[in-house]
Amino acid sequence: MQTLDFELDRDFVELNQLLKLVGLCDSGGAGKQLVASGAVQVDGAIELRKTAKIRAGQQVRVDDVLIRIVAS
Repeated sequence: MQTLDFELDRDFVELNQLLKLVGLCDSGGAGKQLVASGAVQVDGAIELRKTAKIRAGQQVRVDDVLIRIVAS
C-alpha cells in the first residue's frame, strides 16, 4: 500500500479537491466521479459526499493508496 502525507494549510479541504491535489485525479470533476463510484473511504467508511470537509487527523483511502492529512 502506498501512503501519502498531505499537509493541510487551512481548516479543511474538500474531498474531490484533495484527490486532485495529491494526483489521483486530473480534475475536481474527476474527483467527484471517483467519490460517487463508492471507491473512496474516509476514516474506514465509504464516503459519498463529493465535497466532504476533510480535516487534519483524518485518513482517506482510494484502492491501495492511503492519504494521511497532517496539519502544516
